[in-house]
Amino acid sequence: HLVESGGGSVQAGGSLRLSCEYTESTYCMGWFRQTSGKEREGVANIDRHERRRYTGAVKGRFAISKDAAKNILYLQMDSLKPEDTGMYYCASDLYEYGGVCELTGANNWGQGTQVTVSS
Repeated sequence: HLVESGGGSVQAGGSLRLSCEYTESTYCMGWFRQTSGKEREGVANIDRHERRRYTGAVKGRFAISKDAAKNILYLQMDSLKPEDTGMYYCASDLYEYGGVCELTGANNWGQGTQVTVSS
């Protein structure tokens, strides 16, 4: 069970922090998004060893973290751009290959939280 929060509307250059409360931790957890006219894409993931992976479009601007004591997954989003606008989904049990978490998909999904960035 995954429940996202923290979405909203900001101007370009602003920041938002998304939170995801989860009931069961898995080896790979992460964030995906679906922007206008595009399929859902992986944004960032984190594994149990705290190794992180980001899609190129958000590197240097977004940061994924996890508070294992509180069972919360975060996505700190800075320097937001209008093209970051979309529905953001928390996910667990991401696909992995050779112990490396992928950004291609997952088996468990939250309901999503909307992020809107205006220019």
